[in-house]
Amino acid sequence: MADSLIIIPTYKEKENIENIIRRIFSLEKPFHILVIDDNSPDGTAEIVQKLLPEFSKRLFLETRKGKLGLGTAYIFGFKWALKKGYEYIFEMDADFSHNPDDLIKLYNACAVEGYDLAIGSRYINGVNVVNWPMGRVLMSYYASTYVRMITRMKVRDTTAGFKCYNRRVLEAINLDKINFTGYAFQIEMKYITWKLGFKIKEISIIFTDRTSGVSKMSKGIFKEAVLGVITLRMRGILGRYKKFEGSNV
Repeated sequence: MADSLIIIPTYKEKENIENIIRRIFSLEKPFHILVIDDNSPDGTAEIVQKLLPEFSKRLFLETRKGKLGLGTAYIFGFKWALKKGYEYIFEMDADFSHNPDDLIKLYNACAVEGYDLAIGSRYINGVNVVNWPMGRVLMSYYASTYVRMITRMKVRDTTAGFKCYNRRVLEAINLDKINFTGYAFQIEMKYITWKLGFKIKEISIIFTDRTSGVSKMSKGIFKEAVLGVITLRMRGILGRYKKFEGSNV
């Protein structure tokens, strides 16, 4: 059995899903993939279903009854991965905004260098974003600056969604107590990981905006992130997050 699982949540990704699956499986390292589809009306799950026999025991599909949010999809996937015994669990988008070649860098940071969380960072070396309008680049960049200012977290790209966790991080976090579902989910998971004392490394990547399909970003998701970080900071001040006994921090 492979030691690594890539979780890919999907909603209306018929233009991308087969290509991203084949691209990942073309890599030298034998990753496994779990697609979690929120009842896409465009047939995304059906495309994955047809690929299951070709990639038997490497590709898995779980379907949910509706669009339940990015955070709940990942929580579902984390629990699934832990139950199946994977050591390294990845978050990745279906739309090629994350380069599959960078999976190896994230894996090596955890499996070889010993980090507990590796983050594919757009902002560790300047601003590495392609095809975004300037307004969105500035919004994302300064959102991360705002998060760092409020939380004091030592992470440059606080809303990044391209990550590799060592399973011990997910075992230490009470996944049933994660509160947020959109961008704030990404911030919350990083913040708790940091507060628990796990070792985090940011790895520079180039983020390329999707060329197919439709972005799921909304004003509601952004508002949740802005308000959510204040809640996280207050919980941190109140000592809600205790350091993991096995951490080296």
